[in-house]
Amino acid sequence: MSSAGHDSPATDRLWSVEEHLEDVLTTIRPLEPIELQLLDAQGCVLVEDVMVPLSLPPFDNSSMDGYAVRVADVAGASEEFPAVLDVVGDVAAGAADLLRVGPGQAARIMTGAPLPPGAETVVPVEWTDGGLGEGPVRGMAARSLAPQGASGQVCVYRPAPERAHVRDKGSDVRAGALALKEGTVLGPPQIALLAAIGRGTVKVRPRPRVVVLSTGSELVQPGEQLEGGQIYDSNSFALTAAARDAGAIAYRVGAVADDADTLRSTIEDQLVRADLMVTSGGVSVGAYDVVKEALSHVGDEDEPGGGVEFRKLAMQPGKPQGFGTIGPDHIPLLALPGNPVSSYVSFELFVRPAIRTLMGLQDVHRPTTRARLAADEPLTSPKGRRQFLRGAYADGEVRPVGGSGSHLIAALAQADALIVVPEDTESVAPGAEVEVILLG
Repeated sequence: MSSAGHDSPATDRLWSVEEHLEDVLTTIRPLEPIELQLLDAQGCVLVEDVMVPLSLPPFDNSSMDGYAVRVADVAGASEEFPAVLDVVGDVAAGAADLLRVGPGQAARIMTGAPLPPGAETVVPVEWTDGGLGEGPVRGMAARSLAPQGASGQVCVYRPAPERAHVRDKGSDVRAGALALKEGTVLGPPQIALLAAIGRGTVKVRPRPRVVVLSTGSELVQPGEQLEGGQIYDSNSFALTAAARDAGAIAYRVGAVADDADTLRSTIEDQLVRADLMVTSGGVSVGAYDVVKEALSHVGDEDEPGGGVEFRKLAMQPGKPQGFGTIGPDHIPLLALPGNPVSSYVSFELFVRPAIRTLMGLQDVHRPTTRARLAADEPLTSPKGRRQFLRGAYADGEVRPVGGSGSHLIAALAQADALIVVPEDTESVAPGAEVEVILLG
């Protein structure tokens, strides 16, 4: 990270978006791997290849409720001339001591139950009379209600080829195969596979803990009464939700008043549960921009925790930004501007990649595409600034949503993309091709 300090020469120049992002991503390192229980590992990234210790399924089993029989005993069976077999008992899922099916015999079998010795195929119960002697049935009566169903005789009305309705051992995956590759993000299907092969824990990079706080004496929590000059705190909610969407465990801290000492102590208190800290507001050039006041001194020679540098970026919205590390563990801190759109755009460009870098992901950025600009008039952009406009993307076209004001949060709620206007472009005509960052 670049040298810190409120009066650093680096803060006098205009940083590009790429320079600021590179500074963030080269400073942040993936979190150290830990062993977690399966459900605690959801959303985490594997740091090891996981091999299959046993085949799935581990034994031949039935895919239907029906009767396990020999192929020859049901060959040529029809409703007019059914095959009549002696029922020797039940084979339920989880059965260990299996009965043997001999010539002229059948075993009533349940879905998932092991195929018993001697049986070669499974006849669905709907192809039989269920042992009732009254023609084809739709299903089996519960054993508790009709225990006699596991004995007596059954009429089979259709033939079945060998291994019909049988799931072969290892047909899903065989022992010794690769179950999951290093770098896999563990979602519900991956958790299911790990459980199915008997893994109770797995080695992953944990989801990063992100502490989000907003600053401003004018901020009031939603649900409380507004007084004159006050507004509701939306930034901390938006950024906390965005951090969770990126894969983090996010903690929202209530808005902190414009007091440097209070902000500094709040940040210090939160360091114990943070892998990354995100603030919004207080990074511009106003007399009440307390984030700069509170953090610009951090990193002095008597402060071993690193430093926070405040800089101006060649972008709109989001020109004022801060980045550094704080505390004895050098926790990364990104200080974002306070206007809602500036804050959210800054999160997408800088904080989301930081979170995904901490997770150990290879692809840390939102996907981008090219789209045709569907607009009624040209888009204008200040020269020398990369502009990010809210847009709605569909079928290769993107339409601007709302204006360019950094306070227009209602328009942000309708957007699913950011339209990128390069630094050297001052006007984009309708129908022109533009770069689009997809947010959905």
